Amino acid sequence: MLHNPAQPKAGSVITYEYPLNERVRTLLRLEDLYDRVSFFLDKESAHDHHACLTGMFEILEVASRADLKSDLLQELDRQRTFLEALRSNPAISEEKLDGVVGEIDRAFANLHATSGKTGQGLRENEWLMSIKQRASIPGGTSEFDLPSYHHWLHHPARRRREDLAGWLQPLLPVHAALSIVLRVLRESGRTVSLMAFQGVYQQTPAEKPAQMLRLALADELPCVPEISANKYALNVRFLLPEGVQKSKVFEQDVPFELAFCNL
Repeated sequence: MLHNPAQPKAGSVITYEYPLNERVRTLLRLEDLYDRVSFFLDKESAHDHHACLTGMFEILEVASRADLKSDLLQELDRQRTFLEALRSNPAISEEKLDGVVGEIDRAFANLHATSGKTGQGLRENEWLMSIKQRASIPGGTSEFDLPSYHHWLHHPARRRREDLAGWLQPLLPVHAALSIVLRVLRESGRTVSLMAFQGVYQQTPAEKPAQMLRLALADELPCVPEISANKYALNVRFLLPEGVQKSKVFEQDVPFELAFCNL
């Protein structure tokens, strides 16, 4: 996952996010898929809208985890309770607090109102599910396999976009909820500047285990981080990028920034 850091230093940086549990891993994957679907939805060509639809199918697969909805509702409720407790703090803007709590309330209500699995209505659409099944086969959505889909791809872009937006609509409550949860998670991290001597950095973790690491690296450095972490240790190796011998360490000192994030 690549994100621009909230406060980049002089020069461009790349931020690498590393989930430390399955729940955060699922949320990051979904966020990436929603970003991709949104990008292709705004485009014009049939190829773009095919990519948008296949992205929705991937969202259906990832979001089918049984406890995803309950996890998101629980975390939204926890964040709302935490924020409400800040109302007596004179350093907190009441107006801003109302805005954030209102956003959480809306996301909670919309997600709570959904029934069944995420996108259950789409799963009951036989036409869409026939496309989803064929899309899992390389080249499986060719015109001779799915003539009705081929016909749909020849509709005007505006009509295709309206169809796609309608199919996406029932998936949006999950996106709104996970966006709040990941934003809170990212903002929880305290960033520290570190040095990986000869491309290697090791550290014993803090007492409270983190849920995600955010590592920021200057983009002009010709290396990428390989992160492994458990409850006993954090290990970061900076490797030469793809196209070079596999797993070759970048044997120079590498300055980077690291944040341990926790909900």
